Amino acid sequence: MILFYIISLLLTFVITAVILRFLIPYLKSKKMGQKILDIGPRWHKSKEGTPTMGGLSFLIAISLVCATLFTVIFAQTNDKQMLFPVICLVFAVLNSVIGMIDDRTKFAKNKNEGLLSWQKYLLQLIVAVIFVVAASSLDFVDTHLYLPFFNKTVDLGFFYYIIAVILITGVVNSVNLADGIDGLAATETAVVAAFFSAVAFKGQNKALGVLSGSTLGGCLGFLVYNFYPARVFMGDTGSLFLGGLVTSMAFLIGNPLIILICGFVYIMEAISDIIQVGYFKITHGKRFFKMAPIHHHFEKCGWSEVKVVTVFSLTTLVLCVVSYFFGIA
Repeated sequence: MILFYIISLLLTFVITAVILRFLIPYLKSKKMGQKILDIGPRWHKSKEGTPTMGGLSFLIAISLVCATLFTVIFAQTNDKQMLFPVICLVFAVLNSVIGMIDDRTKFAKNKNEGLLSWQKYLLQLIVAVIFVVAASSLDFVDTHLYLPFFNKTVDLGFFYYIIAVILITGVVNSVNLADGIDGLAATETAVVAAFFSAVAFKGQNKALGVLSGSTLGGCLGFLVYNFYPARVFMGDTGSLFLGGLVTSMAFLIGNPLIILICGFVYIMEAISDIIQVGYFKITHGKRFFKMAPIHHHFEKCGWSEVKVVTVFSLTTLVLCVVSYFFGIA
């Protein structure tokens, strides 16, 4: 268990960092730089042109390492349960493909607007349904939903699938929204991945250990080049992939709602966006926050990017500790 975990973490870290060493110059040569919205913080304009789609680095690294180690574990155990983590990985990759399409569309339009919101959500909805149907048909999930902190399970019947799809698309989009300043999404996800690593060791779950360890290693490897001041951005290619990973890991442990607690800072990003849009429409032009998602609000309040990342990540760490001791059966 420990050996598999260390290998997954270190190998993914190294591969991610090495890929970025060559990917960043390539992205620059192809002029695949980030476009910055005019309505954003004015100091973000200096970031325009920074290479994006850097998420390809940890997408490749995590996929290669996990696929290899999953094969080794299956060869040792011949356990059909190994299909579930494979489904989780495929689900994350499919979300990343949506991100790639979105990123490429932005370059084609030469602006920071890719797929239309409904187009992007429709694709995410399809992928979420595929994940739930695949997991259900192979008996990896059923209609029983575990309620963390209450230590109870309720049978929701068909409504389980509706809630699951809404939860999946909501969390994946929340992680996507968190990718707004240097190092934020990668650092938060590293903390959440560490939480799932602890859960893996608690339950002696090798597959979860490999998946969480490689996610942690990929995030740390990416932060070598993404921490402030960022030399590369992950783009939707990376953020949707990470969203798929953390969401599927919650299903993998049979406790999907736990992601709402350990990943609440992600959710807060989406909630702030919803509040901002709703308040703007109701008040005919007034804003509830100085800017949404909420990390930009704190920037507008004078916080540095490093301070935002630090506070948000420490908050995530506290919530992960609470989730581990009180939300895991």
